[in-house]
Amino acid sequence: MASLLAQRDRRPGHPTGPRPLPSPPRAWSPDGAPDALAPIPLGGTELRLPPDLTATLGGDAVGLPARHGLRILSRLPAKGCVYADDEWWWCIVPAGSDTELAWPLPACYAPGAYVPDRRPRLIHRPDGGSPYTPPIPLYLLICQLTGIAPAWSVPPVGSSL
Repeated sequence: MASLLAQRDRRPGHPTGPRPLPSPPRAWSPDGAPDALAPIPLGGTELRLPPDLTATLGGDAVGLPARHGLRILSRLPAKGCVYADDEWWWCIVPAGSDTELAWPLPACYAPGAYVPDRRPRLIHRPDGGSPYTPPIPLYLLICQLTGIAPAWSVPPVGSSL
């Protein structure tokens, strides 16, 4: 059975199959040993843009449970590339869209647009030449959906006086 699953997960041209997702930070017990209940990494895939679109600002992804996808997408003033599988919808945003910003649950931020491999497919193509969904309107809509007040970290401001 394990060999069948391993064969199924192999991609053409990739002899080792999909690369695993980066391991999440492990929980440590008070005695300094790793917690045995830490999550196990899943297989992942990188969301690839259509060949005619260029991610000049790099690319990350913000995921939402599929049950919220259509509601969020219908309220966005601009939409970039959106990918979906049975459980999640993923919007491509510029790299670093999590800088000094905590995306509220149930949203999931995926650096490098590297997401769990549930065979996501492109469901929305942008009208213009930019593959990006604007992150601030997306963030505000997610906050509104979850009932969480938007919050940004403010870097300290120095004074020469």
